[in-house]
Amino acid sequence: MLNETVFTWGAPPLKFGPGALDEIGLEVGARGARSALILTDPGVAETGVPQRALDALKEAGVDAEIFAAVGVEPTDESIMEAVEFARRRDWDAYVAIGGGSAMDTAKAVNLLTTHDGDLLEFVTPPIGEGRVPTEPLKPLIAVPTTAGTGSESTTICVVDMLTLHLKAGISHPALRPTLALVDPTTMITMPPEVTAASGMDVLSHALESYTSVRYDAKPAPEDPMRRPAFCGANPISDVWCEMALRLTGANLRRAVMNGRDMEARTQMALASTYAGTGFGNAGTHMPHANAYPIAGAVQDYQSSGYPEMVMVPHGQAVSVTAPQVFRWTYPGDPDRHLRAAELLSGRTFDTRDGADALAETLRDLMADIGIPASLRHFGYTPDDVDTLVSGAMKQSRQLAVTPRPVTPTALASIFTASF
Repeated sequence: MLNETVFTWGAPPLKFGPGALDEIGLEVGARGARSALILTDPGVAETGVPQRALDALKEAGVDAEIFAAVGVEPTDESIMEAVEFARRRDWDAYVAIGGGSAMDTAKAVNLLTTHDGDLLEFVTPPIGEGRVPTEPLKPLIAVPTTAGTGSESTTICVVDMLTLHLKAGISHPALRPTLALVDPTTMITMPPEVTAASGMDVLSHALESYTSVRYDAKPAPEDPMRRPAFCGANPISDVWCEMALRLTGANLRRAVMNGRDMEARTQMALASTYAGTGFGNAGTHMPHANAYPIAGAVQDYQSSGYPEMVMVPHGQAVSVTAPQVFRWTYPGDPDRHLRAAELLSGRTFDTRDGADALAETLRDLMADIGIPASLRHFGYTPDDVDTLVSGAMKQSRQLAVTPRPVTPTALASIFTASF
């Protein structure tokens, strides 16, 4: 079997800066759309940002409406509710306003209103059938109100499959938004807990992409036209990931401590854009693979700063095993791990620091911004390790770019150490 020799890279057009949201009507109209559905969640709707977008759309002559019932950490059920609402009319375009929940829901709505079939058909194997979209999707403009998810840049939609008790993903280039419209002024109202969790998602995206297996150390695909969205570490993604690590290390603590620090907010929005561009091509690996069963199998955890519902915020779920993951992946590329720790902390490390450098840098940051550092915080016990391992082993997209061969035994050791 030959090694891969080609890597892919893609990102949507970007409009970034304070006041960018006010140009959304012009952007939708420029794409020939005369009607648009805004998808958002109740908390974001209360900030007035979606109404601001609605006013701009109407001023530009676009007939628009707001669907404000997007599920926080969307499930297959909440997505189908949004799909049924959207199917009442043939919309020319969609606008997603919020965190990853709104953007992932909008991607699924766009897919299922332009194709027949159900959600699970499109989910990546082995959980779903991996059906490929064949019809053109409508224009989708993504407006993130959190600095973290990166969904405004990616081809990926993540769903909590309630009946399966785990999260799963749909991945195809057709899902990538038509435009990422990033306005840091929409992020001022984020509570500290949401700022912390979304910022750890930025960090996890950058770290996982930067340390993922190199694209040319993967087997070549049988069909060059169906290369996976996650192609592995590559020279272009590396640049964005390094910038994201540097910006996050310098600004995340500030943004958590003072949400009205506009410089910190703007720099974290940039870090999120950079990290989303990086991971949307290179890919995420074990922290994200672990996060999906952690979030999907939780029984009664409720996080401060979030709506009153049982859920593990995504940024917390990807963080809790990350220190142990990066201890374990260190032998896969020691230089990358040490360099990542330097970019994040501003300190200098060498091989004498070894696997502790990045792991302890992460632990220090998590402690400073209040991110849970043990699976016990979410109600898990060592008796749950088998369930968590089973769910993580199903995440084929992430495991394919992990820089060491993943086994159930290795995963069990990481989950156990994360208590």
